[in-house]
Amino acid sequence: MIHQNSENLLNPQREQASSKGYQFSWFDWFCLWYPPGWLILFNRHWQHYHTDPDGWNWLEYGLFLLPGGFYLALLIRWLRLGCRSPRREIEEFNPGYQHAFGEEVLAPIVKYYFRAELQQVENLPETQPMIVVMNHAGMCFPWDFVTLSYLLSKAQGWVVQPLAGVSLFDHPWVIWWLPPGWAKVLGGVRAELKDFDAAIQQGTILLYAPEGLRGPRKGWRRRYQLERFDLSFIQLSQRYQAPILPVICLGNENLHSWAVNFKKLQRLLKLPFLPLSPLMLVFILFPSMGIWAMKSHLRYFIQPLERLSLISTDNDSSKERSSAYKHAQELREKMQNQIRRYLTTKNSAGASALES
Repeated sequence: MIHQNSENLLNPQREQASSKGYQFSWFDWFCLWYPPGWLILFNRHWQHYHTDPDGWNWLEYGLFLLPGGFYLALLIRWLRLGCRSPRREIEEFNPGYQHAFGEEVLAPIVKYYFRAELQQVENLPETQPMIVVMNHAGMCFPWDFVTLSYLLSKAQGWVVQPLAGVSLFDHPWVIWWLPPGWAKVLGGVRAELKDFDAAIQQGTILLYAPEGLRGPRKGWRRRYQLERFDLSFIQLSQRYQAPILPVICLGNENLHSWAVNFKKLQRLLKLPFLPLSPLMLVFILFPSMGIWAMKSHLRYFIQPLERLSLISTDNDSSKERSSAYKHAQELREKMQNQIRRYLTTKNSAGASALES
């Protein structure tokens, strides 16, 4: 559905170099195997399809791979740019590049590293505007979201756009880590009401975490407990009659195991969360691992489609909010019960395997 030719996603000056798509070299396979190299792979793929004069270069990539080398690479790049930040480009969503990134970079990660799978696919509806809602966990780069978006695109040919926290667009760390406009070009929609509303109006298939950042922030101890749901997706679903497709993810809690949120420092640094875990010493030595996650088996259970009826509230905002709150609580309870059921089934299967 979205299989556009490469010329639709390329800048003219990159067309010849990119006409055959991105071909993995031995170095790319090494980066895929070596966690500090994932950031290199993301940036190299971008540079294959886009001009990026302010981006990382080969010397800096090499330093990523050494303990503490990222800090030297950052200093070198800052000096190379004349002691300024990378320029922020005004980019728009590019379905062609989203498809290329999915097939050329995400495919091996999703298949071999996360061993991701869709289950109960009979509940997948025909292509239509909808809000796909999913429990969110892991306290790391949103791999549970990225993986589900890729799987739905692969299975149904859908163009899926995730609602992403504003830090993924604007935070200084992200601006240095990833290419300018990277999240936007790959389909990210800013987690702000006006952008959410506009995306629904345009008939987007939108991937949404109703827990918001409370999901990954809840940490390891509450990893299977759904946090309070926001109301905006219910209100927009009712307003534009966009159905809701609930999805349960198991395995995302293991993307960053044993993590707790360091709240005070997180707020000071204006981060969405700041995990404390046994892995943090490694992250300090290799900051490029900020987009990496631990190996896990991601399983997505597709639930029946939810259609909310348009109710008359006589323009009474309090009634509208009360109705949205009721629907959000009902959906949260349904999803929480399903999580408990899947966990019980998983534990029973594990016990049976041990007995046999």
